[in-house]
Amino acid sequence: MTGAAQPTASSGPHRPPEPSSARKRPGRPPWRLLGPAMLAAAAGGLVALGQNLLVSSIDAMLPDAGRINSFNRPGTITILSSDGEVVLKKGPATREKLPAGKMPLLIQRAFVAAEDRRFYQHDGIDLFGISRALLRNLQQGTVEEGASTITQQLARTVFLSQDRTIMRKLKEAALAGKIERQLSKAQILEQYLNYVYLGSSAYGVSDAAWIYFSKRPDQLTLPEAAMIAGLPPAPSVYSPLVNPELALKRRSIVLRRMREAGYIDDAQLQRAEAAPLGLKPAEPKYFANPAPWYTSWLEQELPKVLTKEQLEVGGLTIRSGLNAAWQKEAQKTIDSYATGSMEGALVAMEPGTGLVRAMVGGKNWEKTQFNRASQALRSPGSTFKLFVYLTALKKGMKPEDTVLDSARCFGAYCPRNFGNRYMGWVSLATAMQNSLNVVAVGLLQKIGYDPVIATARSLGIHRELGRYLSMAIGANEQTVLDMTAAYAGMINRGVYVQPTPFEEIYGPEGQLLWSRRANGARGTRAVNSDIADAMVWMLQQVVQGGTGGGAALDDRPVAGKTGTSEGGRDLWFIGSIPQLTTGVWLGYDDNHETGTTSVLATYAWRSFMAPITKGMPVKKFPPKPVLTGSFKPLPATGNARQDGSPPHTEPRERRGWSSPPWEPPRAYPPEREPPIERPPIESAPAETPRPTPADVPRPNPVAAPRSREPAVPPPPAQPALPPPVSAPPPP
Repeated sequence: MTGAAQPTASSGPHRPPEPSSARKRPGRPPWRLLGPAMLAAAAGGLVALGQNLLVSSIDAMLPDAGRINSFNRPGTITILSSDGEVVLKKGPATREKLPAGKMPLLIQRAFVAAEDRRFYQHDGIDLFGISRALLRNLQQGTVEEGASTITQQLARTVFLSQDRTIMRKLKEAALAGKIERQLSKAQILEQYLNYVYLGSSAYGVSDAAWIYFSKRPDQLTLPEAAMIAGLPPAPSVYSPLVNPELALKRRSIVLRRMREAGYIDDAQLQRAEAAPLGLKPAEPKYFANPAPWYTSWLEQELPKVLTKEQLEVGGLTIRSGLNAAWQKEAQKTIDSYATGSMEGALVAMEPGTGLVRAMVGGKNWEKTQFNRASQALRSPGSTFKLFVYLTALKKGMKPEDTVLDSARCFGAYCPRNFGNRYMGWVSLATAMQNSLNVVAVGLLQKIGYDPVIATARSLGIHRELGRYLSMAIGANEQTVLDMTAAYAGMINRGVYVQPTPFEEIYGPEGQLLWSRRANGARGTRAVNSDIADAMVWMLQQVVQGGTGGGAALDDRPVAGKTGTSEGGRDLWFIGSIPQLTTGVWLGYDDNHETGTTSVLATYAWRSFMAPITKGMPVKKFPPKPVLTGSFKPLPATGNARQDGSPPHTEPRERRGWSSPPWEPPRAYPPEREPPIERPPIESAPAETPRPTPADVPRPNPVAAPRSREPAVPPPPAQPALPPPVSAPPPP
């Protein structure tokens, strides 16, 4: 029979089994779990803090991503005119940058598909993209896809070099991460598209759209945008202007990637691939230089106002004194009046500020970049007499004081007036008006070399001046710029202001680096205002009834001086209205004789000034002052020895330098200037009788007195300016 097992003696009565060691122990109180949790949280916090500190430390050593907004490549200069308009952008500059929010979506998609398909997914470094690019390039057997993200390319463009080194790649990766943390994806993409180099001097998509298709970015078609997007890996290789067939192949790759990304459909892909390149090339905007002579001088002056470090950084924006309309008129004038192989130069500057408003240094910048306005040293002819007469006024002479004009020698040096015509006793103003060479040389001998040189120095003439009598009539060569600035000092009532092209200069981040008002050269007084005003009055007589008559303007006063070197090799006129001083030079580079006179330069001056003064307020020069000085000539010292000749005895002259009881006739009113095609014809109007000192023989009646410049009256009012004329062959 069967039954339940009975307990045995050994087993004893039945008890529940003992719990094994594997069984759970009774749960701990919750408060006991708080400690480990806090430790874990603290550890995690410390790790995060350490990571943040590491990232912050690295970021602190890296450039601020905000600088991308003001990025300029080294060597870039933007030159603005006086009214703030862009004249020129030099160097590797983005000539037209699109503002935020204006980048067309089509262009954004084309570049993302071509350069960085995972742009919106990665944080600056795309490890998946690197693997994919490596595999694809291995399959194709060529480098078809790059591994750098758009963020990395932007970091490299703005902050780094193009060196292929491990250190540069590490910096690039670190910068890409910082840029992603500081800028949005939209900002990163827009900045990249504004700065990426796309070949043919195109920096940014706006430049590229213009250079390749003569369009704005928002006017580009799908195939055009794809072609531009395919350029970054090798702009010079894929350029359609260089390799059109290769450009088409590259465009097809970009279009297929846009299809893979879902940006276009199959029909769009087929139409775009079948489209021709459709190029319509154009010169980069602000690439053509409308004022090459001016801007070349401006660049030469930059090291005088900025440090080497400021120049190397680049990104400078310069607001210049250039008046673009005047510059155009100045170039037109020189092109018209410097006929044939003759050359010319023109400088126009404001007397009070020193700002040069226009500068032309020749006819053809493409042919030669030699600036005849600032670099060419030419004989100034009788324009140099300014310093002699001005020194005479400083020494106590007055415009009414009389001097003797007669044929004579100073030792072995025998200066001649134009046409060998001499006036006898004339006032200082009349001698200046008719540019009498003998009078100028005689004044220099009586004044002395050093005072005249000191006067020239005070008016910005710093080149070596030889101590010889022919200095009085322009034996020492000068530049048009320096001579114009000296005359401007007279118009500025005796205060010389150094010529400058700069109004303001800004750095790459828009900071003001230099200002003419704060940092510019201060004006220096050369002579007191009364003497300067007297000199200006004498210069007005030159235009009203003397050698500068061809420069007279119908509606306003003009003060100026002609100058013609020996043989008519240099033709000058430097003239002023109260607001502007303009110097004109005409001549041949090889110093060939022009066969004409400075009348040609007066016509050129008037041709420039007449149109630019239309609408300009008419201002008068200060009235002629009453000078009260007393002149004491130097004792005879044998200065003529410095001309290579022995001391000599001059003809006896009037004792002292007092004014006569009446003013001698001014230039015996000169006849009208003959046509420029022929050298001026000399005629002999009768001399007006006048009292003569007893100790000086009365000279015979003479023709209209002239030096090398013929004296002419102001031209009659005409509906049009005198036409440019050809220089005749030497007689």
